[in-house]
Amino acid sequence: MSVREEIIEILNVIKKNVDYDKETALVDNGILESLEIVSLVNELSDTFDVEITVNDLVPENFNSVDGMVEMIERLED
Repeated sequence: MSVREEIIEILNVIKKNVDYDKETALVDNGILESLEIVSLVNELSDTFDVEITVNDLVPENFNSVDGMVEMIERLED
């Protein structure tokens, strides 16, 4: 399973009925609320064995699946 597919799977558990392939403003449009973002950060950290720091908690990293993939790949390096 690719990083992208795993992230979409995690997102679908946290919040269903969102087209994560097309959505580009998950945070900016309030689609993901604060508690959902906390859950997402925990799941991403556990799944990919990365440390997501306060500096990573910016909308650009969480507004889209592409942003999350880029962040995970950067943190894995």
